[in-house]
Amino acid sequence: MRERSESTLRPSTQRLLAQRLGVPFLVLASLLLIVLGKADLIMFERVRVAAADFVAPVLSALARPAASLASGVRHVEGLFDLYQENLRLREDNDRLMQWQAAARRLASENTELRALTRYQPYGASFSITAQVIANSGGAFARNVLVDAGARDGVARGQAGMTGEGLIGRVAEVGERTARILLLSDLNSRIPVVVGASRQRAVLAGDNSAEPVLLFLPGNNAIKVGDHVVTGGAEGVFPPDLPVGVVASIRGDEVRVAPYAELARLDYVRIVDLGLSAFLPQPVPAPAPRAGPNRPAGLFQR
Repeated sequence: MRERSESTLRPSTQRLLAQRLGVPFLVLASLLLIVLGKADLIMFERVRVAAADFVAPVLSALARPAASLASGVRHVEGLFDLYQENLRLREDNDRLMQWQAAARRLASENTELRALTRYQPYGASFSITAQVIANSGGAFARNVLVDAGARDGVARGQAGMTGEGLIGRVAEVGERTARILLLSDLNSRIPVVVGASRQRAVLAGDNSAEPVLLFLPGNNAIKVGDHVVTGGAEGVFPPDLPVGVVASIRGDEVRVAPYAELARLDYVRIVDLGLSAFLPQPVPAPAPRAGPNRPAGLFQR
């Protein structure tokens, strides 16, 4: 019993002795350092520098993860800012592309309307600019529908023109719309003269992009590049309206490329050349039966 109690009390006595001597030792060490610092500043500074050099690698190793983490955070923030900037630039680019498309469309329309305004055939008693609102574009018809009709002064037989030249004639007229039969339509036949030799022929559409010349003599002197204008025969159109240019000659087949792009018509000029009275007039349709739900016919036939 006595040995066990002595072994139990001995560590507590040693711990208490260490606690009592620890505080005076630290105070004495501090005083010693102060005295040494006052006595020899150079030596104390060397010790401090040596201690700093000793712990510098440890502090550097501890600082690297923090610096890497801060750099990573800045990198992520930069990527997020870059993503936001990219989205904003995409939106700005989309808006600019829309404005650019609108500007190009308006510039094209302005150029076309200026050309229509400048061109006024000699002897025209009436003209009006109309917009193409429908294009047949089929394999068996070449005609366009425009937004001008009888109430605007449009009549059957009037010429359809662009700034480049003739495109066809008005074939059907409604109150608010009219249909223009193009030069390339299968039903189109126009007397023309070709080149400097003034060779007479008939320009006939066949639903292709380039109509053909019919009734040419075998000894004609026509060549590719010759200009084709209206001949003024049979009272269809007055003479010398620009039509197109000879595009190809293959044996007896001579094809003409119209000056106007018939497949890309946006605006046309309808011109009264005073010759509509010479065309056969349409047979009036029988009066429709009376009825509240029966619509009237759109076109004159």
